[in-house]
Amino acid sequence: MCGRFASFTKDQDLTDELAIAEIAEDARLLPPSWNVAPTDPVRIVVERASRDSGAVTRSMRVARWGLVPSWAKDPGVGARMINARSETLLDKPAFAKPFAARRCLVLADGYYEWRKLGPAAPGSKKIAKQPYWIHPAEQDVAALAGLYEFWRNPAASETDPDRWLVSTTVVTRPAAESMTAIHDRMPLVLPRSAWDAWLDPAVTDASELLEVEPTRLTTRPVRDAVGSVQNDGPELIEEDPEPRDPKPVRV
Repeated sequence: MCGRFASFTKDQDLTDELAIAEIAEDARLLPPSWNVAPTDPVRIVVERASRDSGAVTRSMRVARWGLVPSWAKDPGVGARMINARSETLLDKPAFAKPFAARRCLVLADGYYEWRKLGPAAPGSKKIAKQPYWIHPAEQDVAALAGLYEFWRNPAASETDPDRWLVSTTVVTRPAAESMTAIHDRMPLVLPRSAWDAWLDPAVTDASELLEVEPTRLTTRPVRDAVGSVQNDGPELIEEDPEPRDPKPVRV
């Protein structure tokens, strides 16, 4: 699963990279993070048609990580829906409709995964793990395939600016062969060639895009500090000079 990622590239660089026409004010104000965790606000790219003109605009917005279905009684359910398995998207009511009509790109620079190494000590039930920083080998942005949804707070008034919650989930897939030594799953990091079709609201069946060849990724072991949400900063993606993993995975 994808449970932590980093998003620190400047808005203007992302605007140029993804041909974004509009940036919402809350997206401009969102600070960079090297340790994005579930329920955190994240930057997403969407394409939506104007109610007045019908023109489709590509924009950067903010959503809470962890999809909250429109029919949910409260937003707490979103903490359990940070990922959506590509193989079962159409089987899950919470994901099927957004997959057809509300796809997005979750903007990241890379993500973290923990490789299980075995017992931390002889006879111990605790499993030793090595965190890895995984990011695109050739392009700057890791455009994660995502879905988004709107949830209305039934207790909020029509004039309450927070009556609508926008939330998102990251689509995951079986890990590429080069990544299986770290984990058996990975986020769907879409190549540049798939961005337009994934975002296009006129495309109602994007099933073929779930099978595209993913962006080539590279890896390096990092320190344990990323395991705590209290830690943030560029040092989290620096290589661990003394990794716990006896045979670090190098891709």
